[in-house]
Amino acid sequence: MTSVAIIDYGMGNLRSVAKAIERVAPDLDVEITADPARVAAAGRVVFPGQGAMPDCMRELDRRGLRPAVLDAAAAKPFLGICIGLQMLFGHSDEGDVPCLGIFAGEVARFGADMTGADGARLKVPHMGWNEVWRRRPHPLWEGIPDGERFYFVHSYHVRPAAALVAAETDYGERFTSAVERTNIFAIQFHPEKSAQAGLRLLSNFIHWAP
Repeated sequence: MTSVAIIDYGMGNLRSVAKAIERVAPDLDVEITADPARVAAAGRVVFPGQGAMPDCMRELDRRGLRPAVLDAAAAKPFLGICIGLQMLFGHSDEGDVPCLGIFAGEVARFGADMTGADGARLKVPHMGWNEVWRRRPHPLWEGIPDGERFYFVHSYHVRPAAALVAAETDYGERFTSAVERTNIFAIQFHPEKSAQAGLRLLSNFIHWAP
């Protein structure tokens, strides 16, 4: 197995992601890095999330990471988590900022007046465990039941082309909770906070050969 670079853009729960990957692949070289050269040298790249999109994009440019992230997303097994999913798209309503534009589509905020099936008002951010329903098979779902629950923390969600959608989740509306294309797999939920199902997904990523 080759090394994994976890992108350090100055925010997010980087060490939790690193520790989860080290748990499923103890012999793997896992590095948290803001060095574009180290990202370029890694065999796999993870862009983890938490934080605001304007800050994320600003820090990517300030640290000179944008070209390295674009190159990794074009050529290596690439896992985006939470904001690491959202920043792949063209534009975010959060701060009205352009993102990386790897995928066409928007990042939109949940509505303020959403209700659940019981008529109760739903809180934003969407925070807690929720079911993830896959749209089609993928190696990263190996060994994970359809409808498995994962942990979410987010106020925004992506609106991609249908061909990109790998999974959906219900929270007041049906929203995209995973996308995939060739070497990219990106998820709105946090596998590092999602117990055994999350660890299995990270293990699948480490062994994935797109």
